[in-house]
Amino acid sequence: MVMTSDPPAGKPLALAQVSRLRFRHLQFLDILGKTRNLRLTAEQMHMTQPAATKVLMDIEDMLESRLFDRLPRGMRPNELGLFTLRYAHAALDGHRKFVDEFSTLKQGGHGHLTVGAISGSAAHLLTAAVAELQRLRPLLVLKVLEQSSDQLIVWLAERKIDLMIGRYTDESQRDQFHYERLAGERLQITAGTHHPLRGVQAPSLTELSNWPWILYPTTTALRKVSDDIFSRTGLALTSGIVETPSFLFALELMQSTHMLSLQPAALVDKYVRRGLLTRIAGELPDRMPDYGLITLQGEPPSTAAQAFIDVIRQLANRQAATA
Repeated sequence: MVMTSDPPAGKPLALAQVSRLRFRHLQFLDILGKTRNLRLTAEQMHMTQPAATKVLMDIEDMLESRLFDRLPRGMRPNELGLFTLRYAHAALDGHRKFVDEFSTLKQGGHGHLTVGAISGSAAHLLTAAVAELQRLRPLLVLKVLEQSSDQLIVWLAERKIDLMIGRYTDESQRDQFHYERLAGERLQITAGTHHPLRGVQAPSLTELSNWPWILYPTTTALRKVSDDIFSRTGLALTSGIVETPSFLFALELMQSTHMLSLQPAALVDKYVRRGLLTRIAGELPDRMPDYGLITLQGEPPSTAAQAFIDVIRQLANRQAATA
């Protein structure tokens, strides 16, 4: 017989009840959430299955709620269970991060820092910032994740990264995040060196729309720019579209097909200089919205994060002064 979850009670959960959850309880929930099996959870926790059953019952008693439906072949978290599992995973992740950074600092290191960044011009500024930060804090453990702004801002909200270099993708994000402008970014229509439009002087938008295009995903700032260009003129791309956030994949496609792509100029410059890509002159704007440093509102940065912010801010100001 399959047991269903208890109906939600009207009594709110008290802070004292949550404070009774111990680290071992959180470990238990995290493992059970992954295995969905009490026997496997008991094995990984080095306890008997009856003991594991009691631990789960104790947790549910503390929270005064059923968290898992007991099925013939496993466990299934209900809505409250899924919410509790997310809390347990986040709490353990925060604990692990604290232990790692504390140990590093205790041994004379400079902590950990995870930075998310868009590609293009931001990558050049980021490279310079990382080099300078490594000079100033040689024992810093630095992780850099490259992705589009829409994904980075999700990771920032989930605290999977400490800060990001990118753009807002929705105006509502201004309430949750702090933005500090770093620089602007030029755009360029790009193609393989064998493309028939190479050397053609300023092809019209109509002509450009008849070629197949490689576009960034619809949630990215760069895609919004390209969509706006064609929608304002009433034109539609007619020869096929490939969507990808990966520049390397776009590079391979441009080199092997007659596809066009709108790319940050700083990103494609070195490929053009090496004869791997070519620029196509066209009636498109040569800039897109500025990018900047984005952090969570109301949360002071760690020492390592503040050091990175200071460095990249100085580099951006220096770059703007010489532009």
